[in-house]
Amino acid sequence: MSTQFLLCELCPRKCKVNRAVGKTGVCKVDATLKLARAALHFWEETCISGTKGSGAVFFSGCSMHCVFCQNRDIAQGVVGKEISQERLVEIFLELQEKGANNINLVTPGHYVPHIVWAVEQARNQGLRIPIVYNTSSYEKVDTLKQLEGIVDVYLPDFKYWSPELAAKYSNASDYPKVARAAIAEMVRQQPNAVFLYEEEQNVDLIQKGVVVRQLLLPGQLQDAKQIIKYLYETYGNQIYYSLMSQYTPLAHVENYPELNRKVSRRTYEKYVDYAIEIGVENGYIQEEDVAEESFIPAFDGEGV
Repeated sequence: MSTQFLLCELCPRKCKVNRAVGKTGVCKVDATLKLARAALHFWEETCISGTKGSGAVFFSGCSMHCVFCQNRDIAQGVVGKEISQERLVEIFLELQEKGANNINLVTPGHYVPHIVWAVEQARNQGLRIPIVYNTSSYEKVDTLKQLEGIVDVYLPDFKYWSPELAAKYSNASDYPKVARAAIAEMVRQQPNAVFLYEEEQNVDLIQKGVVVRQLLLPGQLQDAKQIIKYLYETYGNQIYYSLMSQYTPLAHVENYPELNRKVSRRTYEKYVDYAIEIGVENGYIQEEDVAEESFIPAFDGEGV
């Protein structure tokens, strides 16, 4: 068991609880690996899912707990199965055998020591596909540095530009500052996007690089524009941008009436137009009708 779990400071919350003896902090999980699902996932960006799917490994627990979270059951650490590090290695290899284009680690920050060990072991046993780190960006730079040479593709969110919004919806007023530093570290590690054309799937699959996601929230077009403006002024087309319209209001946003609606297509088109106007070329956009609960996978323990 890693000593990093003894007084845990893996994420910016710095709970300093002893997860090694079953204590839990904000992430709601102790030091035992807990997974909710490990299966082929077809709803990521085209360069990640292709047509064969991304090998998505959904970890239980989260350091953010956004009020609008679409994966709320697993974020609260309620849903999931406890497994060993050795089983995680097997899962990686099983997903590769099923034809996954990559191993997609979803909300993994609170298990970084386990992940480093498991990826190294899996590679020794024949894992060849890229490792994708799918994160909220609420990450400590020191923790991310442990992933250098482990992660091939970073898939971070940039949720809020406004500290006030971050405090209101995620109880994390420091999120914008933390996310900027975290993404800078990700780009330092993977500064150049590399794609491989896969003839059978007729798609360019990302092998290395950074793809930043920005989920447009209802009523927050200006905040989203600020994020894209910052990213473009800082990284230009060195990184890839994923402009997301899939926000889905679920039952637990009833106390936030401003979030209890979808984003209109007209508003989303204004967002995309703005990104194009400022010079964004490497971008992914979403089609209509993606804001549906049917796009949220069943966290039923498949593949765990």
